[in-house]
Amino acid sequence: MGLPAKDITHLVGHLGGGDKDAWEELLPLVYDELHRLAERYMRLERRDHTLQPTALVNEAYLKLARWKKGPWHNRSHFLAAAALVMRQVLVDHAKTARRAKRGGRQGKISLGDVLVSFEERSLGLVELNDALDHLARHDERSGQVVNLRFFGGLNFEQIAGVLEVSESTVVREWKYAKAWLYRELGEVN
Repeated sequence: MGLPAKDITHLVGHLGGGDKDAWEELLPLVYDELHRLAERYMRLERRDHTLQPTALVNEAYLKLARWKKGPWHNRSHFLAAAALVMRQVLVDHAKTARRAKRGGRQGKISLGDVLVSFEERSLGLVELNDALDHLARHDERSGQVVNLRFFGGLNFEQIAGVLEVSESTVVREWKYAKAWLYRELGEVN
């Protein structure tokens, strides 16, 4: 089953120092989790999407290897960063497809899929990304909570660890972010 989380955290800690061996050791240990994240994202995309989960994982991993924002604090922090990179890969792909179609319609994402317990609304990945970016400019930590929760697949306890705040703060930020995004995205539709 691979190394325990503390050993993965140890490897992740070496990434920031430019340890290339750590990158090679890490991929097989986190690949399944990254692939599950990619599959989750791809379920939200249109059925005829040209990007497959394996390609998304590979492209994200290559971007992470060049990313200078490390080091990451632990396994959860690394996976959250990977999730954010996957989000950007998908957004870039959607923007490219949109340009290629000269403004044509893109695949839709249900807001109910993105932020649990909302009434059904339909929006594109680019619109969702823009709204999340706007939220992060308005309230950086709330934006981080949404990214870590939805895109990173982390629970409140893990998010609290990554952000170094209390779990109750994360829950409060999550509720605020959901309300803010609901209002913001409601105006788009």
